[in-house]
Amino acid sequence: MTDTLEARVRQLAGESLFLRDVASVRRDGGVALALGDTPLRELFKPEIALLEALGNTARDWSRVRVADGFNPRRVRNCELAGEVVLGRFTRYVALADGVEVIAGVSNSALSDCVIGHNAVVKDVRLLANIVVCEEAVVADCGRVVCSVGTSFGNGRRVPVALESGGREIEVFAELDVELATLAARPLDRRAELEGYRKAVAEYRDRATADRGVIGAGTRVWSVPRLEDAYVGPAAHVDGAACVARCTILSSPDEPAVVESGSVLTDSLVQWGCRVTGMSEVLSSVLVESATVERHGKVTNSVVGPNTAVGAGEVSSCVLGPFVGVHHQSLLISTLWPGGRGNVGYGGNVGSNHTSRAPDQELWAGEGVFFGLGVSVQFPCDLSRSPYTVIAFGADLPPQKVAFPFSLIAAGRGDYHGHNGISPGWMLSDNIYALKRNEAKYKARDRARRTRFDFRVLRRDTVELMRDAAGRLAAAGGQETYTQKDIPGLGRNILSEADRVKGLEAYRFYAAYYALGGLRDRVRELVAGGAADAGRVLVTPAADRPEWEYQRQLLLSDLELTDPAEGLRQFAGMTLRIAKDCERAREKDDNRGRLVIDDYSDVHPPADRDAVVRGAWDEADRVRDEVEALVAGLFQPGVTRDEEVRV
Repeated sequence: MTDTLEARVRQLAGESLFLRDVASVRRDGGVALALGDTPLRELFKPEIALLEALGNTARDWSRVRVADGFNPRRVRNCELAGEVVLGRFTRYVALADGVEVIAGVSNSALSDCVIGHNAVVKDVRLLANIVVCEEAVVADCGRVVCSVGTSFGNGRRVPVALESGGREIEVFAELDVELATLAARPLDRRAELEGYRKAVAEYRDRATADRGVIGAGTRVWSVPRLEDAYVGPAAHVDGAACVARCTILSSPDEPAVVESGSVLTDSLVQWGCRVTGMSEVLSSVLVESATVERHGKVTNSVVGPNTAVGAGEVSSCVLGPFVGVHHQSLLISTLWPGGRGNVGYGGNVGSNHTSRAPDQELWAGEGVFFGLGVSVQFPCDLSRSPYTVIAFGADLPPQKVAFPFSLIAAGRGDYHGHNGISPGWMLSDNIYALKRNEAKYKARDRARRTRFDFRVLRRDTVELMRDAAGRLAAAGGQETYTQKDIPGLGRNILSEADRVKGLEAYRFYAAYYALGGLRDRVRELVAGGAADAGRVLVTPAADRPEWEYQRQLLLSDLELTDPAEGLRQFAGMTLRIAKDCERAREKDDNRGRLVIDDYSDVHPPADRDAVVRGAWDEADRVRDEVEALVAGLFQPGVTRDEEVRV
């Protein structure tokens, strides 16, 4: 993010349809929002008589206004109080698949409300200070009310990333993970926090109104309490136990869902999110397409796009995209903006009590996997160890680990309180999992406002690999190593064999990343008809920063001078990765066949696995492409043996 924190809040506020709706409600009580520019009038005396004959009562019929085309026969057995505005009820509205009813208001008590065209309000004990927009349904509910001066959960100060406080952020409806992370861990942008708080306070003031909103096409069914809530268009609130002091952003193509006994209080829910299965979301923000299900509990947290919390408990966290907390587990006081990881069953990522105060925390890197029964004691910093696996049953004491793509496993260390670490293990022994993750997250992405780079190998992860490789290369000559020997090992033991293996894996994949950039750049030049594509390695490209970074790696780390040689190296490396991917997958087959008698009957073999086949297909494509690119590298006028000046 290059904008200041304040500027980003103001940009999101300027684009907010929610704030636009609230502004409309503040101007005229919600009449234009629910009825557009339809003219209103008072009731005629015959209409009042007919309404009373249909079981309706009003404290003052003169305070009831109706739209042109109003049909009094569509209002039955209702009690009206205060300023009530009723639209036209002329259409049938779907209540369920194959079930439609005529729009209108029945068996309900209304006070100071606006009911939009062709809405259905049915069997509501009290609807007070609410704007029900066009074709919305509110049925079989208890109290659907709004208090004066509500801000719908916006502007609250929430203790994210540190349970005891110190990283609190002010939240608002369109907050995203990047902005939340910068506000919780501002580092060199700390001076911007005051501007951020000021901008959110102004957002809160603009979000404040005296009436709640049920958006156009929304369905609210069987909710005992819906209080101080903005429920956006096309949302589904079905059987929720309580929705209070909340903003629910929604749209017809990205409906938000709150259902099945769930509780949502003091929270902000964005487009496409789901809260279901008797879950609880308290004082939190669910960013687009997040899910809380199966008795999941989220408190004082920001949950990122496509992240799912099911059965587990998340408290005082900032979670990035694609985090899976699918089982009985605990995740507390964790800053995990990169997401793309998992917490296994029985994971206790929250041992933050020192017997003095719950004042400790965890920083997690992208793609970290906390296995079954893992216990992580705080403070812990894994932010420089993306795609690291904490294996089954490991107990991590407080530590900082700075080796990406590693395996940390119990029972491999020689000293009490130490686990064993294998740097780069995900690259050397489990590339299948990384390939699968890239495909899985791309397939599961439902977010529309957040854009992801699904590549595991990117400039930031490669930089961490190169830094780790430098520390491994500086050591040597011992059987085992600890933090005293190699910085960044944390409370873990490293064997000489794993040091050598990890160093080779880091170097191999850093080179693979850089050579992949060479392939991409040559492809671009050849496709554009460039006559000097053969000079690609000695031609700076300031307008393409990632390729320029890759080019420098090729010159400095690989000392590459011949682009054709580099392309052929890339093809060979892609073939090796395909073999490694299949070999990693075969481990499951070999183990499964030894244990389960009919394993082969129900599990497809490695060579038919979709991820493995994808790796082999990629190797074939790269081989064919490289042959064509090498042929196109040197056009007439450019000699292949031209002196290369670095």
